Amino acid sequence: MSDTARHNPICKKIFNKKRKPFNSLKQRLQGTDIPTMRKKPPAKNAHEKKSNWRQQHEDFISAIRAAKLATQAMKEGRPLPPPPPPSINPDYIQCPYCMRRFNETAAERHINFCKEQAARRSFAPGQKGGKPASEKQGAPRKEPTLTSAVGTLLQNRLQEGANTGQSVTGKKQHI
Repeated sequence: MSDTARHNPICKKIFNKKRKPFNSLKQRLQGTDIPTMRKKPPAKNAHEKKSNWRQQHEDFISAIRAAKLATQAMKEGRPLPPPPPPSINPDYIQCPYCMRRFNETAAERHINFCKEQAARRSFAPGQKGGKPASEKQGAPRKEPTLTSAVGTLLQNRLQEGANTGQSVTGKKQHI
């Protein structure tokens, strides 16, 4: 047999096989008591996020157009056009307490924080911020305090008005 006739089948046999990748971890752990664990392949997520590149592109284009209109209006001395309405990112999660939007990781942290804050403040239903419900529901409020100088000035005017028969407004009172 010639060399090429002998070489060709051996070469085909060698190059048609796929070699297994060398596992250095397995070799290192060979002969030890440490068990080797196989990593599970990551499960394919059924609800993969849909790409919203088209919406982002449209938002970007409209922002550029609005900026061009604004710079043109500034050059010509005209009033600025109204800014484009903000777009809502569908990937963001809305906080049920303050209605702000966050990405997933920030939303997890924020919603817990906002929940605790809302419980502490005990807002009235439907209220986003401002004064606690106790003040809004007719709880007795403290009157604003006056400084001593203003307080004595008002008292003096009241006494003068009582002496002359006039009220503080300066009109005569019928007694």
